[in-house]
Amino acid sequence: MPDRSFLTWPFFEPRHRDWAARVEQVAQGLEIDHTDTDAACRRLVRDLGAAGLLHPTADEGGQLDVRTLCLTREILARHDGLADFSFAMQGLGTGAISLFGTPEQKAAWLPKTRSGQAISAFALTEPQSGSDVANSTMTATRDGDDYVLNGEKTWISNGGIADVYTLFARTGEAPGAKGLSAFIVTPDLPGFEVVERLSTIAPHPLATLRFTDVRVPVQSMIGAGGAGFRIAMSVLDVFRSTVAAAALGFARRALDEALQRVGARHVQGAPLFDLQMVQGHVADMALDVDAAALLIYRAAWAKDSGAPRVTREAAMAKLFATDHAQQVIDTAVQLFGGDGVRSGMPVETLYREIRALRIYEGASDVQKVVIARQTKAAQSEGK
Repeated sequence: MPDRSFLTWPFFEPRHRDWAARVEQVAQGLEIDHTDTDAACRRLVRDLGAAGLLHPTADEGGQLDVRTLCLTREILARHDGLADFSFAMQGLGTGAISLFGTPEQKAAWLPKTRSGQAISAFALTEPQSGSDVANSTMTATRDGDDYVLNGEKTWISNGGIADVYTLFARTGEAPGAKGLSAFIVTPDLPGFEVVERLSTIAPHPLATLRFTDVRVPVQSMIGAGGAGFRIAMSVLDVFRSTVAAAALGFARRALDEALQRVGARHVQGAPLFDLQMVQGHVADMALDVDAAALLIYRAAWAKDSGAPRVTREAAMAKLFATDHAQQVIDTAVQLFGGDGVRSGMPVETLYREIRALRIYEGASDVQKVVIARQTKAAQSEGK
């Protein structure tokens, strides 16, 4: 039985505890076939939507409850990485629409993604820019009542299976970050091409996309022209904490698996847990799990409490939770011995799942830069 005592922390309200119990119940009943990743994700989106679990991923009023998002990702990740992925992308892919979309844009897409009838994606990363969003080179050129898109996006989650993409392109209102805009794009448009499906150590739907003279109506722009960078950062401000929550879910599962292993495995007639060195490992793992949870739910609570930005708090949560989840899982693998690296074992799967979380939505080194700059700014402002 995983530890649920953290749900009594003052970050949470009764509705969060009720929601966590609901997610746990649904997660236990999910049937996931990992032999076909695309099919598995399509079914997961449908099943999560039918169960009502996708409801928190979108909100017509732009009031996303970050604690609910984090709890959902943590619980789903503890059960299965693809379940977490499918839930997370429904929120990230339409986050810009929830926060900045017009009533018409929200009406067109949010009911579909929230019910599982449509799969969403967030198309930000480019081959040459990576985490340096301000250096994006994909263009959106105004031509009458349309914008014409040209360029490439890569490492796009749900690329190739999504029904709607939130895409960022340079409209040129100003140099750098101030010249980007956000658009709603569908894959049926002429000139939209899936160039390559990308394989990773933990299989997920990922792709490189090419846009050649893709025409989208002016009405597809999300927010104002030139506001794309601010929109992207606002979305990441919400969902970066949820990446940390997914890492926390992986770490909790690794700790649970390790505790079962060292309790059942005997060495010289006694449980492996009786060795002081093993107890030291378990203590370190438990400490990392609780410290990560405190950082995550502090950031989520602050955002839900009305903080306009939680850039530093979210960056701290993501950096610590993902880096330390990697350590927790590595320790679990070590405690399993040879079985820890046997293909298909839970801790081996977790070992592959966790690595990408230290890269996407801002790599660990980028988070350090963000934290340092935000800390210096807070000091200068006397906060």
